[in-house]
Amino acid sequence: MELNEIIKPENLVYTKPKLLNDNAMHYCPGCSHSVIHKLIAEIVEDMGLEEQTIGISPVGCAVFAYNYIDIDWLEAAHGRAPALATAVKRLNTSKLVFTYQGDGDLAAIGTAETIHACNRGENIVIVFVNNAIYGMTGGQMAPTTLMGMPTSTCPYGREAALNGYPLKISDLLAQLEGTCLVTRQSVQTVAAVKKAKKMLRLAFENSMANKGTSIVEFVSACASGWKQTPEKANKWMEDNMFPYYPLGDLKNV
Repeated sequence: MELNEIIKPENLVYTKPKLLNDNAMHYCPGCSHSVIHKLIAEIVEDMGLEEQTIGISPVGCAVFAYNYIDIDWLEAAHGRAPALATAVKRLNTSKLVFTYQGDGDLAAIGTAETIHACNRGENIVIVFVNNAIYGMTGGQMAPTTLMGMPTSTCPYGREAALNGYPLKISDLLAQLEGTCLVTRQSVQTVAAVKKAKKMLRLAFENSMANKGTSIVEFVSACASGWKQTPEKANKWMEDNMFPYYPLGDLKNV
């Protein structure tokens, strides 16, 4: 493309992905879900899989994901998304099938489904949004809540003797033979978004190539649940979440 073509106004305007519809998202200001939704829409569009993609909605803040991304969706019972995705992918082997789950859905009520789907090496993608709290139901302690972190159910901070330790579920999943990719990303900066998009696309490609289960964990902010402004929530995440949940690949085969 010539320079005079590049600088035309129509070539300089950033537009949203076509698969994101015009429904106003219900997420709180500063929430990471909306950015992750955009990445999914962009990647599916870039791969030309608009008619071949099936998403499995969770119970949690992203329960209405099907309202925003114009692909086929199924709604799973709480924590059962990997089990439902297993059936969908086995019956539709040519489809791109992914789950979209929060830390409560995936690592609390859905721990068994998550571990066994990954251990079987189901050819699905698990998109795991980890904000260390139950954001939708009032800010209760989640399996991933950090030590000393206050929530509505541990207002003085998480204590090991009473509440146990934060669950590094992705580290556990990386040990299973059936997983081919386990990576931990974030979306709080432009650079982070670019890296996250690259790894999410790799996960989708793995699913289509029948390489096994791919997990993309997004360490995310929950400004409302953490009772902070979006800006302070991102800083708190970088200072506190990243040391315990370090970004990068845990497994990539």
